[in-house]
Amino acid sequence: MSELPRFDSAAMAWNTVARYETYEEAQAAVDRLADEHFPVERVDIIGSDLRLVERVTGRLTKGRAAAAGAASGAWFGLFIGLLVGLFTRGHVWLGLILGGILIGALWGAVFGFVGHAATRGRRDFSSMRSLVAKNYDVIVGGGQVDRARNLLQNAGLLPANAAGPASTSTAAGPGTATPPADA
Repeated sequence: MSELPRFDSAAMAWNTVARYETYEEAQAAVDRLADEHFPVERVDIIGSDLRLVERVTGRLTKGRAAAAGAASGAWFGLFIGLLVGLFTRGHVWLGLILGGILIGALWGAVFGFVGHAATRGRRDFSSMRSLVAKNYDVIVGGGQVDRARNLLQNAGLLPANAAGPASTSTAAGPGTATPPADA
């Protein structure tokens, strides 16, 4: 069964210019459009098929948790020392800054150690989380999709799988579901 063209306001207003595999490629395309004086306020980059990626960065021991806590506590202590030091005269401000760093590092180490010990070994690793999309669609509103495609094609930034001008009236808008390509 072929998909009928959509004529609702969302489908008519927003059209896909191209689909990129990385955010950097989509960002480069929008940057090129901006360089060509295209009205980029009508452009959106929409990531789809989101995944949560958690990259394990290392083993987390009580000592490392205490050290990380001490480092963040020292920064907080420096901030407090500088803030209080603004209202002092003479060389007292140096003592306030050093005291703030030392007290912040001490309390940070205590909280880091106790916080890790409270997990009772359920999370003995450190990690970084990020959201990653499978692909990124550059979409344009206001009937400017053909102009955007032409600019990107002339710059060599239009992928081979980009939809042609005949598909502009059937492209889905933001927040609308489209069937998979293999359906």
